Amino acid sequence: MGRLRALTWVSTLVGCLVVGGAVVPSSAAPPSVAPDPGVVTVDQRFTASDGVSLQTTLTSTGPVTAKPTVVEFSPYGDGSATLQVGPDYNYLLVQIRGTGDSDGAFDALGPTSQRDVVEVLQWACTQPFSDGRLALNGFSASAIVLYNSWHQELPCVKAAILKSGTHELYRDLLVPGGILNLVPGAGVIAMIGAPALLQGADRLQRSPGSVPDVLGGLFSSGFGVLLHPTLDQWWRERGWRGDANDIPVLMINGFYDVESRGAFQAYQALRADGAHLVMEGGHDGVPVGSDGGRGEAAAWLDHYVRGVDNGIESTPRVSLLLAKGSRASYLAGEHVRREAADWPVPGTQWTTLALAPGRSLVTGTPAATGLASYLTVPSLPTASDVPNAAIIEAGGASALTGALPLLADSRLAALDGLTGVSFTTKALGADVDLAGPVALDLSLATTTPGTGIWAVLSDVAPDGSSHPLTVGRLSTSYPAIDPAKSLVVDGEVVQPYGDYAHPAPARTGQFRRYQVELWPVGNRFRAGHRIRIQLVGSSVASLLALPGLHTVRLGGAEGAVLRVPVLPGSDLGAALAP
Repeated sequence: MGRLRALTWVSTLVGCLVVGGAVVPSSAAPPSVAPDPGVVTVDQRFTASDGVSLQTTLTSTGPVTAKPTVVEFSPYGDGSATLQVGPDYNYLLVQIRGTGDSDGAFDALGPTSQRDVVEVLQWACTQPFSDGRLALNGFSASAIVLYNSWHQELPCVKAAILKSGTHELYRDLLVPGGILNLVPGAGVIAMIGAPALLQGADRLQRSPGSVPDVLGGLFSSGFGVLLHPTLDQWWRERGWRGDANDIPVLMINGFYDVESRGAFQAYQALRADGAHLVMEGGHDGVPVGSDGGRGEAAAWLDHYVRGVDNGIESTPRVSLLLAKGSRASYLAGEHVRREAADWPVPGTQWTTLALAPGRSLVTGTPAATGLASYLTVPSLPTASDVPNAAIIEAGGASALTGALPLLADSRLAALDGLTGVSFTTKALGADVDLAGPVALDLSLATTTPGTGIWAVLSDVAPDGSSHPLTVGRLSTSYPAIDPAKSLVVDGEVVQPYGDYAHPAPARTGQFRRYQVELWPVGNRFRAGHRIRIQLVGSSVASLLALPGLHTVRLGGAEGAVLRVPVLPGSDLGAALAP
């Protein structure tokens, strides 16, 4: 791999010096350099309008010439690009301010980072390495900063590939349901801080005065999350604020991903621009038999950036890889593909299941009424915290859960009737495909205001093993929803959009209604399997609260119900019939 410094490359190729984003003619004749048929990387600094210097790295196959250029904005330092492109493209990695070897203060992907996105794109569009056609790529944080920037006009961008990013940073990752999500938040700060420290020696030599800003930005971003528990203006500046562009976007993610909700919401926001949604892997791993969307990504760039007539625009808008019982078997290759023209899948029917006395989950309204109580003792993440499980397992727990599969069994989430309650259907008489958002509607009283309602949806196999599929989280301080932003089908809320801007702490012992959003499920429940919903204590991966006693009403008009999305071709009612 060749590595040329920026000034050498520019003088060699075009006889000019690049200084802070401005192109200045050079009086020196370019030296003669033999073509390098291998991969060439060019480090170059860009100066933003406020004087902050950002590190960029261009990667090219062979001598650097003007080509379509894919741009990624990453907080993870040098070498953190997340997409491989062929020789028809250049790739520009931009280290976000206050991270890696870029100066300035990291602002948690807020307004300053978003302004940098526009300025860098304006600059990149006119550089010698670009032919004026840019594309965007992002994975996780590098996708989030782009979603956050979409309300600005993004110059020269012809297409984008965004994988595993949030639509709203508060709601989709860091404070879902108004409950602080500690593991991803701490992990992101650690992964951003580590490259900044590793590249700190270069910074000290180059610009020692920039060190306080970098350290201060990382510190204030971490504490900013803690200082803003409600969805206030600070969070709104770090979430979706509209579409000022007409850019076709390919979203790639997986149903088990720690940021899975973001892909679905972003697709809905951008489908008018020709967006496609491919659900077959992200942080949650790429299952055997899938390429994780790489083929679609390559075709997407070729068509929308280079004008190749490959038919990608005519493929189904939504492609879903559904599990068949568990994440482990899904990763091993047990899955089924469903394709559709939109999301939620047209023709989806939400079936209402009642949480009934006797711990059953049934169709219809049970005539018998009752109460179910449980202690909100913290639950085991591998058994109850589906969105964080992929992150935990990526850190080494996969070997542990592989050797001890019971750790990933939701029966271990709590002691039923003590630290949790479970409600289970009878065995299904036929296969049933569920794909879409899930809603839990319940009347609940607590002894401890500020506790969390934690709901786990599982697939129960004939041998009794119970595999978590998705989770719903809601602080008891947020009972209200925004009806205008909630998904309502046939008069029922099937995806509640919680109001996290106006907390209303619960009163001890007072029953009130809560509507809990469970992130979209994607699973085929096979004949003989059962559907289970569990209410347990919040995961230890989230902010711990004082234990409380939750009591839920069952049966009758005020009893708890679960609304599940049944895909066309499946009939849950018939599968549960006597």
